[in-house]
Amino acid sequence: MKRTAILTLCLSLLLGLFSGCAAENTPYVPHGDALVYGDSDIAEQSSDEEAEPQEFSLAYYADRSLNPLTCKDYTNRVLFSLVYQGLFSVNRDYEAVPILCDRYEVSESYKTYTVYLADATFSDGTAITVEDVLASYSAAKESAYYGGRFTHIAEISGSGSAIIFTLDTAMESLPLLLDIPIVKASEVSSDQPLGSGPYILEKTVTGAQLRKNPDWWCSSPDLDATAEAIPLVACDSAAAIRDQFEFSDVGLVCADPCSDSYADFRCDYELWDCENGIFLYLGINVAYSDVFKDNASLRANLTYAIDRDKLVSENYRGFAQAATLPASPSSPYYSAGLASKYTYDPVRFVQAISSIKKPEEPVELLVNRDDSLRLRTARDIAEMLTECGLETVTVEKNSSDYMRFILAGNYDLYLGQTRLSANMDLSEFFRPWGEMSYNGLSDESLYVLCKDALENSGNYYNLHQAVANDGRVCPILFCSYSVYAERGLLTDLQPARDNVFYYTLGRTAEDALIPIDYDSNGNVATGVG
Repeated sequence: MKRTAILTLCLSLLLGLFSGCAAENTPYVPHGDALVYGDSDIAEQSSDEEAEPQEFSLAYYADRSLNPLTCKDYTNRVLFSLVYQGLFSVNRDYEAVPILCDRYEVSESYKTYTVYLADATFSDGTAITVEDVLASYSAAKESAYYGGRFTHIAEISGSGSAIIFTLDTAMESLPLLLDIPIVKASEVSSDQPLGSGPYILEKTVTGAQLRKNPDWWCSSPDLDATAEAIPLVACDSAAAIRDQFEFSDVGLVCADPCSDSYADFRCDYELWDCENGIFLYLGINVAYSDVFKDNASLRANLTYAIDRDKLVSENYRGFAQAATLPASPSSPYYSAGLASKYTYDPVRFVQAISSIKKPEEPVELLVNRDDSLRLRTARDIAEMLTECGLETVTVEKNSSDYMRFILAGNYDLYLGQTRLSANMDLSEFFRPWGEMSYNGLSDESLYVLCKDALENSGNYYNLHQAVANDGRVCPILFCSYSVYAERGLLTDLQPARDNVFYYTLGRTAEDALIPIDYDSNGNVATGVG
């Protein structure tokens, strides 16, 4: 395998498809240390030895968008964390850290956030302004990639250095949604807008490259970028990217083991898995299914018939996490204790349905057959339910017919897939006329609990318990991407969603938060309040 060795970067990765609850018609809405594959040893560098500037390449699709506000391709999005910055970034522990945000304040009601811009510049030296932020957020709101984040953002305004976010419900976790890349207001529709990150994306005589920005407006204690330029290798398929990694100079790639286009890697590498927020679940037809519309007990007991660990290991190659609650098991909102109450227990399921009149016809599980992994998973779930005494068959439709059947209510269950935002907001499932509230999923009491959870993260326990006991949505798992790097390429990669090369500026959200002060009468003395 031909290799040139690489850049030494202390970074991390975050990749996602859709933020918020994305509808199926905009399809596809275990962290840990690196796993080492191969037999060769990693050479240790002396602590006294100065790092040499080294070269490596990254793959990209030249025929797909390089605009971070609209691009949905995870391969191209690998480049973006070196080129663009948001008001905040989000680490793998679901913590927001300030980047273009110098400081921010929150009203007492948690319905108004004011974010003050840092003294930052784009790569051409021009200052980043409030107008740039407003234009970037306006474009993001209309995009399939970021649009789901704006469910509860009623208005965004600004003047001077302040951007004001006005919400329609109290929200403790808004900064988790504010990692949207900021580009120039005049370039929001450009295929390759300027950014403010440590590298500049530019075309060359031979193709394209990331060129180190010598006048980067900030510095990072996590980022040691020794490469003056990172060549970009144009590819046209996942197999071509794999070949460039195995036999040429591409040093790091992100792949989707859950995709039909996934190509196995068979070389010496280090491997990280990177959660992407993609949530696989069963949606129940509460409104029209003769089996489930008046049978909350049967809905709630479905969880015990599904062996999620088997699905993860056999179908998802381990690049997923079993979940009995509708939140990522890696997020702070997931209670392992509560989750254990709803895990696989076929005996309990059999006992639960023994007193229920079984349907005369098999339960119909609708699935999108254009996604072969979901199709296999749906067939396995149908087999699990049948073995537990609830005869189930799959109804396999292509993408357009699948959505038509969902909208018409022609199913008992459907196997759905969407991308949840980093704050694991479920509003679109349960609010009236929500994007995901198909055929009776909307429920006022559950929607109130969604808003309670947004106001105070301690309320996620109550929300998840209510969702599990109600059974309108049955969680299955959360998917991950895989990140492959040449052995020794990165000294400390910390994969996180939608940010391949994650770094901080040495501050936390707590450092940037302006506290609310109260006078002697308990009234707000300073702040937005």
